[in-house]
Amino acid sequence: MHENHLYNLFNQLVEEHKSVWRIESMYKEDASGCEDCTAFWEALSKDKAEHSAALTELIKTHLA
Repeated sequence: MHENHLYNLFNQLVEEHKSVWRIESMYKEDASGCEDCTAFWEALSKDKAEHSAALTELIKTHLA
């Protein structure tokens, strides 16, 4: 059985993926009339995608 912290990593990965999906499919479209907000959502989406990638690599080290 895996330790609780691995579960936490998986859980956070899911949350990051959900957040990126919401930003890309809803928030950016809703903010389409505001350049500042669109830029904010773009940057946040990129940041969360990077977190997802880092979490994925970390999880792989625990599953190897």
